[in-house]
Amino acid sequence: MSLILFIEDDPRIQRALRRQFTAEGYDVHIEGEGPAGLEACKAMRPATVVLDLMLPGLSGRSVCKEIKAWSSDTPVIVLSAISDVADKVLLLESGADDYVTKPFSPRELLARVQAAIRRTRKRDETLPLNFGNIAVDFLKMEVRKSGTLVPFTAHEFKLLRFFLDNPDRAVGREELLTGVWGLSFHLTTRTVDNQILKLRQKLETDPGNPVFFRTVHGFGYKFVPRA
Repeated sequence: MSLILFIEDDPRIQRALRRQFTAEGYDVHIEGEGPAGLEACKAMRPATVVLDLMLPGLSGRSVCKEIKAWSSDTPVIVLSAISDVADKVLLLESGADDYVTKPFSPRELLARVQAAIRRTRKRDETLPLNFGNIAVDFLKMEVRKSGTLVPFTAHEFKLLRFFLDNPDRAVGREELLTGVWGLSFHLTTRTVDNQILKLRQKLETDPGNPVFFRTVHGFGYKFVPRA
């Protein structure tokens, strides 16, 4: 069964999570500090990481960024008492896949973890990772345009990955919010538009007249891998 790594320093929450997830047949490993959790993630390669924001040694946001820089495909679900939208946007920029506000139901968290694992397993690794003059390497987390390295945030990698997994298909803004940001972030579709704009500015030859990341008026966007 899949291994779930919990990086959480509250013993009561640790016990509740271990009880819930082992009862469902998952292997569970728990670390109580940021640096130890990061090392465990790299050594164990878990199916999902559940991460508290307030950790001793290294903040949860920093741990999330480090995990995503090392392995962009590893789902990270954040636990926090913070519910402000601005803070959630910062978490997205750090690469978090989902967000659960404390106090939370262990069963709700279980459902979120299972959804994250399903999304990861759906990805087809045989899909082309090159289009036009763009070359993408998700293992190295590198994007090159005409051979030149283009700086990308962890979340921009997630958005690009979603489009590469769904070529030539019109995708609505709400589906993008769900598939890339996760259901629990409750952000507006304007967030999608802003992120698409950044993607175009970095990858399109003429961002004002996009070739690859096209607008489907009144609906959303379509990724067309052929210029």
